[in-house]
Amino acid sequence: MGSLNRGTAEQQAPTKQAPARGPVRGGLVRYVAAATLARTADGGAVVAIVLMVTTSGAPGWLAGLLGACITAPHLLGPLVARSLDSCRDGRVLIAWACVVHGATLAAAVLLYPVTWPAVTGVLLVASGLVGPLLTGGISSRLPAIAGPDQVSQRRAQGWDVATYGIGGTIGPSVVAAVSAWAGPTIAALILAAATFVAAGVVRLLPYVPPAAVAAEVPRPAQTLRLMAVTGRLRRMLYLTITVAFSVAALPIAAVASTAMFQVQPAAAGVLTAAYGLGGLAGSAGVMCHPLRGDADRLVTRLAGFVAVALAVAALSGSFAPAVAAYAAAGVVNSYFFAATLAARSEFAPPQVRGQVFVWVGALKIAAGSAGTATAGVVITGEPQLPLFLAAALILASAGASVLDRRGPVGLKTSG
Repeated sequence: MGSLNRGTAEQQAPTKQAPARGPVRGGLVRYVAAATLARTADGGAVVAIVLMVTTSGAPGWLAGLLGACITAPHLLGPLVARSLDSCRDGRVLIAWACVVHGATLAAAVLLYPVTWPAVTGVLLVASGLVGPLLTGGISSRLPAIAGPDQVSQRRAQGWDVATYGIGGTIGPSVVAAVSAWAGPTIAALILAAATFVAAGVVRLLPYVPPAAVAAEVPRPAQTLRLMAVTGRLRRMLYLTITVAFSVAALPIAAVASTAMFQVQPAAAGVLTAAYGLGGLAGSAGVMCHPLRGDADRLVTRLAGFVAVALAVAALSGSFAPAVAAYAAAGVVNSYFFAATLAARSEFAPPQVRGQVFVWVGALKIAAGSAGTATAGVVITGEPQLPLFLAAALILASAGASVLDRRGPVGLKTSG
């Protein structure tokens, strides 16, 4: 653990630039291609599975269970993330993760009509287990590709945010379109093929040697403890969890508020689409005008802006202002996400950077799921109540982060 402590100590001074080795010609283009393909497949897989099961005439509970088989294992990502920091070539590991994801997804959908659902479920669990390497794992490669200066790093993080937005938006859309034309099984096979292509592109990314020998890379629990005791990582972590928990209320509120706005229930799709398009616009904004300043303070400030956007959405008395508010929430959430990526890149010690990316991603997924469930529970009676509560929760966490930063010496010396 000595080297880990030295790495942590190096993070105490303000970070002027991300720890990249230098700009890599064409590296960012290949990175964006690989990340987009992998995340589109990861984002659309659960929709393809649910459609495949429901169109086969199986009960809804089975569709939900098999969908959970590919999403729930993402929470175990930190258990496989240590290999990112300890293996000799992270590109090989991520490329194999893409291959395994695609192969098990394809096998699951091809075997579903001819075998027991349990077999499909096991294959989907295997696919989900490597999913975090397609999300946070790929992101951990970006600091070494984008360039040495802070502006290049943060512009590249805007591209990274865009790949997540495209994956979460385009993936399900592609599945829906292909399913209507050729069936959900074909849609799932197209996603699987995308991961195979992503594997090839990942192998073309620039090689980056490991930051430490395997014996010096801490285990997952040690990495989580490091994040808890390092102030800047701690604040980034709990604000990320809080915002993910809170914005998960938006789709629930969108569906519930259509009656209040006196529009058709299908108009909820317009609200959620506005949020998604706002997110893509926000990522484009980060690319054109990269974030400047200390990432620690940016995370707090932008979390506050997300809270304001949610409050405005809750206060909207008619449909058109609500659409604008949802779009604004998408914009500021993309900026917030970019700030958290900057914090992970700039404040995580090199020998645990891959684990930090995957830990944050796993906890963010868990928080989003919990936020959706919570919003569904509290929404009865007042459709905008979840958004008011979400805004208040984010503001409370942002205030806590300010106090954390100004707190006792014991906290300040840890980051």
